[in-house]
Amino acid sequence: MAHAHLDAAAGAPLHPAAREVLDAALARGYADPRALHGPGRDARLLLDNAREAVADALAVRRDEVWFTGPLDAVQRGLLGLAEARLHRGARLVVPSVEHAHVRHAARWWADRHDGQVHEVGVDSWGRAHDGDLVEHAIGGDVGAVACQLANHEVGTIQPAGRFELPDGVPLFVDGSASLGMVDLPETGWSAAAGHATSWGGPGSIGVLVVRRGTRWSNPFPGDPEPQDFGGALPDVAGSLAAAAALQATLAERAEVDGRRRGLVDRIREVAAALPDTEVVGDPVERLPHLVTFSCLYLSGEALVRELDRAGFGVASGSACTASTLEPSHVLAAMGALTHGNVRISLGRDVTEQQVEALLAVLPEIVGRLRSEVGL
Repeated sequence: MAHAHLDAAAGAPLHPAAREVLDAALARGYADPRALHGPGRDARLLLDNAREAVADALAVRRDEVWFTGPLDAVQRGLLGLAEARLHRGARLVVPSVEHAHVRHAARWWADRHDGQVHEVGVDSWGRAHDGDLVEHAIGGDVGAVACQLANHEVGTIQPAGRFELPDGVPLFVDGSASLGMVDLPETGWSAAAGHATSWGGPGSIGVLVVRRGTRWSNPFPGDPEPQDFGGALPDVAGSLAAAAALQATLAERAEVDGRRRGLVDRIREVAAALPDTEVVGDPVERLPHLVTFSCLYLSGEALVRELDRAGFGVASGSACTASTLEPSHVLAAMGALTHGNVRISLGRDVTEQQVEALLAVLPEIVGRLRSEVGL
């Protein structure tokens, strides 16, 4: 059997719909869409079509959608809300399990403006306490509150949009790990960000949504409007490919995610039966494709290496922070084991045979690694 890529949360092949559109768009969408000449107008039309398609898929307005890089979308989404309320204060409220890109942006903002970041605790499933989010948002000095749609390490669906913030306090929703699988709330939020790789689009494309009527100001040098993004040339072809992938992913979501949810249930069952192993995250209200478990007495890096040798590509904790060799801040906030963790995330093309092959070797690898350390 060929090497099985079971780390789709960190990156996955382009959706076939995205690949088809990308090839065609590269031939027409090469010009600057801000230019007045013919090729520029063609590029602008293509970009507007992409915005329209994404807006329709996310149930928002076209003039609320902007394309940029995935990290830039998060930073501008959160900090743009805070910039617009800087006259009120520079205090930000975020759950303790937010992705590192949100936590780093919040801390940078607070340090720059002599503000504070309040990190709100979570329950044992990794779900933020919505009451605490609301409580910490009370007061006139709050710039913004952030809450992800679903957690990127353990898959738990978060309460974004399910709570009511004090009047005037905006909510930023980070859907980088989940858009395409989890819908944006109908109401209760001001800005949101998504990463096209989560729905099979190009990894270089991020989507920023700023709701109409929201007070938003560019937090970085450049034009005060969202469409400037520091003067960068828009990636027209990539944006079109991202839009096509999102449409296709939503069309097949019931079938694909239903199949992946069943396979994840199977992985959770086998992992939970391993001695001294904890499967983390909500078993029901979760992303359909992702599961994390922690094996006591073992190193996550060792498990990843051995599984790779056996033909399975998995991750340990968050791929974005694994290189630091620091314990997962998500698992620590949950009170779960922070070492010996493995994150498995299934792409749209994963097969039952690949998953069963993984589960056939997993107990032996865990047992062998434990015997090597004298257990």
